[in-house]
Amino acid sequence: MADIQRWEVKEPYIKLDCGLGEAPFYEADTHSLRFVDIVKERLHVVDLSKGPSSLKTFDLGTAVSTTADVEDSNEEIIVGAKHGYALMNRGTKKLEYIKKVWEDRDGPGKGERMRFNDGVVDHEGRYWAGTMNDPKVQAPTDEGVLFRLDPDMTLHRIIEKVTIPNGMGWSVDGNTMYFIDSPTNSVFKFKYDRATGNISDRTVFYCVEGQAVPDGLAIDVNGCLWIALCGGGKVLKVSPEGRLIGEISLPTRMISCPGFVGEELFITSAEEEEPDKYPDSVDYGGSLFRVHVGVRGQLVHKFRRR
Repeated sequence: MADIQRWEVKEPYIKLDCGLGEAPFYEADTHSLRFVDIVKERLHVVDLSKGPSSLKTFDLGTAVSTTADVEDSNEEIIVGAKHGYALMNRGTKKLEYIKKVWEDRDGPGKGERMRFNDGVVDHEGRYWAGTMNDPKVQAPTDEGVLFRLDPDMTLHRIIEKVTIPNGMGWSVDGNTMYFIDSPTNSVFKFKYDRATGNISDRTVFYCVEGQAVPDGLAIDVNGCLWIALCGGGKVLKVSPEGRLIGEISLPTRMISCPGFVGEELFITSAEEEEPDKYPDSVDYGGSLFRVHVGVRGQLVHKFRRR
């Protein structure tokens, strides 16, 4: 691996104590970054023109794990929350569910023992988001589902029997979709029909070796995947051909998700799960990191609610 690109981040951009920082999302109109703490049920927003001192934190009162902008709306965003998709008022931060995902056929108690995890909006304004067992209720099993909410508010169950659904994204030509189910240690790829949103022909695109698991991902304009390694203290850069070509090293193990802002990556993290075993990882666990990588991310799409 001597010929791969390497970056080393020695300290955070903002030192925080997130239980599980996730979903860094760049708001171009305000030049701000928002991200969530799923465990502590918070939303963080930082004005990138002013820097870390501008950080604002909002208590949400429920777990929110993924967010996206809504086309033609400056007053609300759409989020994946505890029970389904919800609109969040930008000013008050209050949530209103617009599509709860569990039905009678799912059996009693499923809505309480599940929550949303990672999510992303595709080229046609459809919001893909995965659900998993809420660790506050029980340990993860394979009863998670990858959902897709279409602009006409039709809800689709795309993949069932997933455990910890994480990073998602698309190739530059839009013909391939990537998806991570963390305990499998694999990034999967599918043939993707942009017109219908259908996926097919699941194969393993990249497999992570060792004890760390793939978590969130971001994709750059060249089609390279930037994959967070939770438990590994790294973000990997993987080419469209599935070859490891870069590595970002960070000063804490529990790296959760990267997100592009221009040619920089902002990277969230979680609290160290084994502080006695990994004391050097404790201080910066749950912080937000920043690194210049010299390439831009793909265009971020908005949910096109009709």
